[in-house]
Amino acid sequence: MAKGHRSQIKRQRNENKDTRPSATLSYARVSVQKACFVLDAIRGKDLNTALGIVTYNPRYASTLIKKLLESARANAENNNGLDPAKLYVEECYANKGPTMKRIKPRAQGRAYRIEKRMSHITVVLNER
Repeated sequence: MAKGHRSQIKRQRNENKDTRPSATLSYARVSVQKACFVLDAIRGKDLNTALGIVTYNPRYASTLIKKLLESARANAENNNGLDPAKLYVEECYANKGPTMKRIKPRAQGRAYRIEKRMSHITVVLNER
């Protein structure tokens, strides 16, 4: 158990908080594997290049990630006061979310399980 008053513990915890601008999409109806194809393409790129890549990428996950990049840019401008021209994608990753389990009827009375996967996608920007 941590020692000290509750306010001291909270103060110490908030000192270590990450101040980089970021945006998170929880429960996105796309599998982690499919989201990572797009995330791998934009990792390390500057913001305008990354937005260009996701705009013309035909994958469904790219539409979600485009909105996420625009949200992270707005957070950087409004909350952190950073210049949008100097921003780049420092981190981007997708974590596994819950899986919806569905049943598909098959031949001879059998039932096959269909797994509809979800993911939690995070984009972290930083200034060069």
